Amino acid sequence: MLKEERQRSILNEVALHNKVLLTDIAEMLDVSIDTVRRDVKELDSDSKLRKVHGGAVALGFTNTTVRNTNIYALEEKKKIAEKAVGLLKDGGVIFIDGGTTCVELARQIPENITLTCFTMSLPVALELLVKPNVKVILIGGEVSRDSQISLGAGAINQLSEIHVDYSFIGTGYVDASYGLTEFDWDIVQVKKAVIKASKKTILLSISEKLNSQHRYKTCDINAIGTMITELDPDNERLNLFRNQEIHLL
Repeated sequence: MLKEERQRSILNEVALHNKVLLTDIAEMLDVSIDTVRRDVKELDSDSKLRKVHGGAVALGFTNTTVRNTNIYALEEKKKIAEKAVGLLKDGGVIFIDGGTTCVELARQIPENITLTCFTMSLPVALELLVKPNVKVILIGGEVSRDSQISLGAGAINQLSEIHVDYSFIGTGYVDASYGLTEFDWDIVQVKKAVIKASKKTILLSISEKLNSQHRYKTCDINAIGTMITELDPDNERLNLFRNQEIHLL
């Protein structure tokens, strides 16, 4: 595989999943870790991604000042957010996860709706603060430099003390049989606490993530009440999910 092809594959994986591990990319491309490390270093120098310890993250995932640039599949994420906004009820108590799709949801919340919103995401909180009728409660803890969300025991403990009407969450990987997974153990623990704190959990995911999985399991697919993608609910690509106890939107 030519260097240009490798780097194109790396950029696509980073854009799709927001963060990738060098070991996973090396296995996927069947090349050495050193080769991938050199590619990532070069892409970082070209300002196409950001190199972090053991992996790489998308620029649009880490830069809160970026609007409508460096966001992968932005139009699809806008469509997902638009569908999600339709589920909001005046006076509701909700939770919004981190990630670019959830940031887009926060952005699209109408200014005339009254909500109490918990979040562990700094970018989401900043978007919500401009909404005059949204009370914003930030879940605290150790803040990840990569994802800009609170992690650890402090965040999990605070989540154990709340019970929201809806939680809107993202995921790195989702599979109809295996459920929701991530490559980051700490993120999985927080997401488990979010699901436990929610009457209903709503998954926001672009369709490119469907039928993919990784190391650490967040939950079975039927722990999710509703899954929202940019696709029409009747799209055949959702057939495997239609057989599960999950509402498609």
